[in-house]
Amino acid sequence: MKLASAIAPVADLWAAITSALPSTIYSVITNPWLLFQPRELSRTFFSRLWVRFAPLVDEGGREVKKSLITPNARGRILDIGAGHGHSVFYLDRNQVTTYIALEPNYGMHAEIRRNAEKAGYSEAKGELLILGCGAEDVSIIISALGGKEECVDTIISILTLCSVVAPRTTIEGLSHRVLKEGGVFLYYEHVLSQLPDVQWWQRVWTPVWKLFFDGCRLDRPTHTWIQSVGIWDEANSRVWGKPGEPEEHLNWHRVGLYTKAYKK
Repeated sequence: MKLASAIAPVADLWAAITSALPSTIYSVITNPWLLFQPRELSRTFFSRLWVRFAPLVDEGGREVKKSLITPNARGRILDIGAGHGHSVFYLDRNQVTTYIALEPNYGMHAEIRRNAEKAGYSEAKGELLILGCGAEDVSIIISALGGKEECVDTIISILTLCSVVAPRTTIEGLSHRVLKEGGVFLYYEHVLSQLPDVQWWQRVWTPVWKLFFDGCRLDRPTHTWIQSVGIWDEANSRVWGKPGEPEEHLNWHRVGLYTKAYKK
């Protein structure tokens, strides 16, 4: 593995610190109790960081998301870890009835609302719903959506499952209990590399990386966890890579479309 690839996270970490630390310090000064709430402090830092990073990350995955989301998302959409809600711009408005943005970081809700309204989704008309729980809170999600299981047509996960709590349980819960039969699970995630030397560096960097990026891990085999759920229509499911991405990239991506099979 090339040295430049191995130390690539240094630039991202420095950008994170310089863009988010000053405003986070100000938040601590105005609310010292944040020092005793590490989870909230992490989310405060990340919400400041994401103001700078979100447009860059969105642009970097634009072509992938256009090919994944636009032709395949339909009906009632659940966007887990919605961030600033950039996924809403890739939805075909004629195919989507409701955009449900799941984002536990309340510091991002205002931006989700602005972007969804720009894309033509109105809260007043019931076309937009913002939920502040985590993707792991499956029972809370179901309750907020009316109490009936298998209630959404499409689940979208864009660079989210790297940081959720209990990822395997979360994936299984969302797939079994929230997604309708015939519905689709769409994801674009950075995952554990298939190359041993890249895996080694991913595991070296993860303890530092997750401190600055709200729990994000570089070393999760998310794509294999989704595949192993065991409820998919294999004939209408597939996984592919990000075009042009080198295999030794520490943020190595997989893109997936999984269709939930009908029960026999």
